Amino acid sequence: MRDVPSCASRSLVARDAELFFHQEGSSPCLAGLAAVEGIWLEDLDGRRYVDLHGNTAHHLGYRHPRLVAALRDQLEGLTFSPRRFANENAARLAEALLRHWPGPRAKVLFATGGSDAIEIALRLALVATGRQEIIALEGSYHGHGFGALGLASARVDPRLAWTQPSRHHVTPYWAPGGAERMLEEIERILARSGGGVAALVAEPIRSNCHVPPDRLWPELRVLCTRHGVKLIFDEIPAGLGKTGRFFAFEHFGAVPDAVVLGKALGGGMLPIAAVIADARLDVAPELNLGHYTHEKNPITTRVALETIAVIEDDGLAARAARLGAYARQAVETLACHNERIRRWRGRGLLGAIELGHGIDAAAAMRACFRHGVSTVTKPGNALGFSPPLIIDESDIDLTIERIDRAVRTP
Repeated sequence: MRDVPSCASRSLVARDAELFFHQEGSSPCLAGLAAVEGIWLEDLDGRRYVDLHGNTAHHLGYRHPRLVAALRDQLEGLTFSPRRFANENAARLAEALLRHWPGPRAKVLFATGGSDAIEIALRLALVATGRQEIIALEGSYHGHGFGALGLASARVDPRLAWTQPSRHHVTPYWAPGGAERMLEEIERILARSGGGVAALVAEPIRSNCHVPPDRLWPELRVLCTRHGVKLIFDEIPAGLGKTGRFFAFEHFGAVPDAVVLGKALGGGMLPIAAVIADARLDVAPELNLGHYTHEKNPITTRVALETIAVIEDDGLAARAARLGAYARQAVETLACHNERIRRWRGRGLLGAIELGHGIDAAAAMRACFRHGVSTVTKPGNALGFSPPLIIDESDIDLTIERIDRAVRTP
């Protein structure tokens, strides 16, 4: 691999930096991308990277042949559907999602991104309960819409979003002693609110790869039911088999009132998100709960439908559970020989590798990039390990070997 970017790559990165607004994590860019295939990215310099990030959209890897074929076929047929018309692909996608729903009868709404879908779920809860207060976990992330961003923290930068006084932020389960503190704080809020809380919004398994105690969500399910609070699970990064079950909440036996899916639903090709919610929340047909021009787009819904079919046909959820255990064991074995690596955390293939004290995760991430691994930092001085569900053991071994070399000389 060449260490100096080519003129073509430098030129594209410079053009990108000139054309686009700069924002954290995506600009300026690191390199110009030329191709994607399976678990691999290839830049304009010919460097190839195992993609452990993929914005958590690449469950099926890149350019999956079944998705490419489905997309080509759909482009020869129905390519758009105004909202006032039904179309077969949208109906079949809703049916496919509902087949996996373990709760009472449910209905679906689609959106073009996870942030919009979160706000649909919030509107359903607010309208159905007639209440205004919302509980979220401090330090969470549910998107960048004005409503969704305010859920992230009580201290959101005021330049980006306003925070309503009806929002409560509690200690998250991944903080020290967080599960117990979280339960206590939620109970206090519910006691003080006098029946004013509409919804509790959270990721059942946070995308930072911290897994809550098994008892947490069942206890909160009981608490929400007792107080008439709608439990909304954000599975935009963790759903669709990533953690070893189709829905991450299935690990805990606590069925929410609504779940939000996104990112990988479009197969790493097209943007689409979904809300699946208890049909008893369908109480306001006179309101616009989530009108989007492309909400039932026959192309995006066709790709999403094929994505679910691949997950089912290839047993990718079970594969994620098996390969997640394999990766965990490989990292733990490596940690015995490399003090710069502490341990693995996560569930299935939604994982992170925690680094030793004194090792800077940002520097390690850059070193990984030089060694052909594209990843991100995670809280707790860790590197993300979130590959496509199609990865195999040999590729996991190769990836961990590269990470081992990278963190030894960050």
